Amino acid sequence: MLSIKTIIGLGAALLLPLTVQAESIAPKLPPAKKKYSEETLCVKPVDDMRKNHMDYIIHQRDDTMREGIRTEQFSLDECIECHNAPSKDGKVASSKSDEHFCSTCHTYAAVKIDCFSCHADKPQNTQYRHSLSGKSMPHHSQFATQKLNAETLQMLTTNKESQQ
Repeated sequence: MLSIKTIIGLGAALLLPLTVQAESIAPKLPPAKKKYSEETLCVKPVDDMRKNHMDYIIHQRDDTMREGIRTEQFSLDECIECHNAPSKDGKVASSKSDEHFCSTCHTYAAVKIDCFSCHADKPQNTQYRHSLSGKSMPHHSQFATQKLNAETLQMLTTNKESQQ
């Protein structure tokens, strides 16, 4: 019969190699691409956002849906703009990907992200989207992935200015 000390000693001996090799038990977050402020980096201090972001987002949702109050501080669009901006190669991670900022912690914490069943999980201005592209116009699908370059941006800016 093994004593409790022996069992604890064997358990520690078995777990020691795992703890020595692991860099951290917490997930490695992709860095934000922008800073909201130099002081807090995010809209609130980082530790506060990690702990309470869901409360801020739900409060923002309620204010927007019930009162019509729209602010940028806790806007999901603004979160995505900073935290899921295109990488150096121009690609933007989907919420189903491990590279998506939100998915990193949500997967680790085994928490389902339901925001993106309705909201965009990518920044809105990373690609030019033709107004006719979509499910009903499959022959226009090549426009849906056209990269936004300087020439296209100039064309869009010129068109907006001439319409005003």
